[in-house]
Amino acid sequence: MKCRKCAACCIAPSISSPIPGMPNGKPAMIRCIHLNENMLCDLWGKAERPKVCENYSPNPEFCGNSFEEAVRILNSLQ
Repeated sequence: MKCRKCAACCIAPSISSPIPGMPNGKPAMIRCIHLNENMLCDLWGKAERPKVCENYSPNPEFCGNSFEEAVRILNSLQ
């Protein structure tokens, strides 16, 4: 699946590991501070990018057919 750039994966899940600018990680349903105005990650390709983000790849099982569906699916996995 090709990424829709809906950014649900940068908003819905919590991230427990520290991120630059977010020393306590990222709470669920809070937009990551590294998600830019083009819905792209400013940490892409950098060593500071969390491993959980690096390991994530778009998949219909998690992304569904829309932003709303992706948020529902990702929230159910928390």
